[in-house]
Formats: sequence, structure tokens, C-alpha cells
Amino acid sequence: METPQVVLAPLAGGPSTPELAAAVANAGGLCFVAAGYLSAEELDARLRRARELTDGPLGVNLFVLHETPIDEGALARYAEELAREGHELGEPRFDDDGLDDKIDVALAADVQVISTTFGPPPARLLGNGKVPVWATVASLADAGVEADALVVQGSEAGGHRGAFDDADETDLPLLELLAELRGDGRPLIAAGGIHDRASARQALDAGATAVQAGTAFLLCPEAGTYPVHRAAIERGGETAMTRAFTGKRARGIVNAFMRDHPDAPSAYPQINNLTGPMRAAARAAGDPDRVNLWAGTSFAGTRAQPAAAVVASLRP
Repeated sequence: METPQVVLAPLAGGPSTPELAAAVANAGGLCFVAAGYLSAEELDARLRRARELTDGPLGVNLFVLHETPIDEGALARYAEELAREGHELGEPRFDDDGLDDKIDVALAADVQVISTTFGPPPARLLGNGKVPVWATVASLADAGVEADALVVQGSEAGGHRGAFDDADETDLPLLELLAELRGDGRPLIAAGGIHDRASARQALDAGATAVQAGTAFLLCPEAGTYPVHRAAIERGGETAMTRAFTGKRARGIVNAFMRDHPDAPSAYPQINNLTGPMRAAARAAGDPDRVNLWAGTSFAGTRAQPAAAVVASLRP
């Protein structure tokens, strides 16, 4: 498969829908259906639904998580702090997001690409002999991973950092990271700050094969973006990195919870599971100060328009 120049980012946690994926594919892009936070059964249903809506190229994105040592004392203190503040909380536990079952679903699905986030692609994927595997990388060190192509994530990107090591805070802007990786020899898909034709052209001129955008699609009618998240994007503001909501560095629109918890420990997905009930309650109540509002640095340019129009606006 020749990679389309415009790629829809996975957008796990709400915005990713079969309808959005299909709309991007029907407009000539490549679209990822996000597996993150879904059961294997729900992922299978979404991939089947997306394929019913398009015969264009589809991809599926998988979280690759392995349990690693964390500061248990810091996690316990953070949980106690949030409890004292009166937040509804869950259990701060580790889980691998059902990776093995989701690999089974991905390999059986009618998809043209499988991508991974948070870690190197498992051997089962690399040796599948059927579907190319892309690895999301956020540093030169990560790029040493085995994969058919690299999704190169610059510091401008919204949502979680794709870095394998959450302690790595050497965030490089997209064009600088592309310059570091230009001689890699594999296709490079540029992600981070891609919001218009000019930014897409810059990334391609810097050595990228294609551009991947996520924030630019958050206000599309086909997206599952929650109303409180849509309103925050339209309202404006600034973005910053935070571990407060999930225990892993991520870029979002600054709100009260981020400001109140600047020193949240590194513990993903433990803190993600801890704050899950709080965030669900905030979404239901339309409270923008207790929910993650993931967005990239260029979110001010996001418009409420059909996905096909966004694809057209990004195509060089």
C-alpha cells in the first residue's frame, strides 16, 4: 500500500469513531481506529463498522504497555491527596489494555496498517507477514526500534507522549526530530502541530513521507469528542504537559486540575485508572476543570467542519 499523505491519528479515549475513520478514508486519507481503552470485542465491532462505511485504507493503533517499577509511595501520596480533595476515584492498578487479545483482533481485521504507541511493537506483530507495522517514537532513542515505518511525534502533539520512557523529557519540536531521523531509511510519518497545508508542507520538506493529524479533527461532526472537550477547544487557552490525569506526560489545554497538581508522579496506567471516575463525572457534568482536554499546540486553528474538509485543508 502506498501511504496517503494525510493520516488521521488514533485519538483514543472518545474522539475515535468508525464514522470519523471512514470519512477520512473516503476523502483519500489513511485513518486509524484507536484500540486504547476498548475491550477486544468493542474494537472488533468498531473495525467491522468502519469497513462497512469505507473501502479505503484503515489502520488500527494498539497500546504496548509493560509493567515497570514505579514509586509506590509517591502514587499512594497522590491518591491520598486527591481523596482529601473529595474526588471520586478508582483503583490505581496496572493493566496492559488487553494487548494480546487486541493483537488477535488486529491481525484478523481488514486493515492495511497496525501502529503501536508507548512501546516497541511486539514480536507477534513484527512477524505477521501480512500487515506493515508502524511504531510511534518521540525521541532518537525510541527510533532504534524494529518497525516498517516510524510515526515521529514532535513536542507539539496533543495527548500522550509516545515516548517509551516517561522519564524522558527531552521533547524535540517536530522539525528538529525529523532532521535527526531523516537518514533512517524507513518512511517517516510526521505528527505534532500539523494543522494546515503550510505545516504539512514543512514536514514533508523535512523528510516526512506523510503527515498525521489529530487535534485538527477533534471538532469534526464525525468525531466522538465529548461536548466539554469541544467547548474548551472553541473557548481557547494555552496547552502544557501534565501527568496529573493519567500518570504519563501528555499535552492538554491548561485547566484547574493541571494547575493544582503540577508534580503528579509517573505511574501509567495506574493514575489513569485512579482518576477515571473523576473524569467521567466531570464529562457528564460539563466541568472543564476536572477532565483531560488533550490538544496540540496549534489547537486554535481547529474548526468545526466535516472530516473530508480537514483532509483537504491538510493535503499539500
